[in-house]
Amino acid sequence: MAGGAGTRFGKPKQYESLGERRVVDWSLDVAQRVSDVVVLVVPAARTEDDEPLADVVVAGGDSRSDSVRAGLSAVPGDATYVLVHDAARPVPVVDVWQRVVAALEDGAGAVVPVVPVTDTLRERDGATVDRSRLVAVQTPQGFAADVLRAAHASGGDATDDATLAEAIGAKVVLVDGDVRNIKITDASDLALAELYVR
Repeated sequence: MAGGAGTRFGKPKQYESLGERRVVDWSLDVAQRVSDVVVLVVPAARTEDDEPLADVVVAGGDSRSDSVRAGLSAVPGDATYVLVHDAARPVPVVDVWQRVVAALEDGAGAVVPVVPVTDTLRERDGATVDRSRLVAVQTPQGFAADVLRAAHASGGDATDDATLAEAIGAKVVLVDGDVRNIKITDASDLALAELYVR
């Protein structure tokens, strides 16, 4: 998923330089290592760009879920599993991808990598939240292909695909993520990712 405009970052962060490559290239490289087909979803104006690490390039939609549906339409019909990954998480933590795939192979319909929440959390009204009950969600999220297709058939919208899968009754299995699997939101995140990819 590389179709965002990068509003909070100030420009499309997926095309920023990270090490010797673009941010998106790091994600594409890992995807190539663990997948048979890589579908890259990009802004509509970039569909003609040369993307040698992607097998298929499609234009994204108005929302994240619309963009996932656009990408899903390009996934081969005989695919067994589909992994959805945000290009804004470029650090190549291959073992996270492998854990997601392993859980799918063990029979899970939906898999989400997570990491513990380490900060103390408070609700806006001042109540402290028990952080031991919470985890932070990462990508790639993995799905049995039929589960993901069914989850998106309603045309619903969510900040992640596991939420849509849960809405149709799928059980979401959690696997260990990695604290290095950061999401680039601002320039400081890009600087930290630079350290990790070295």
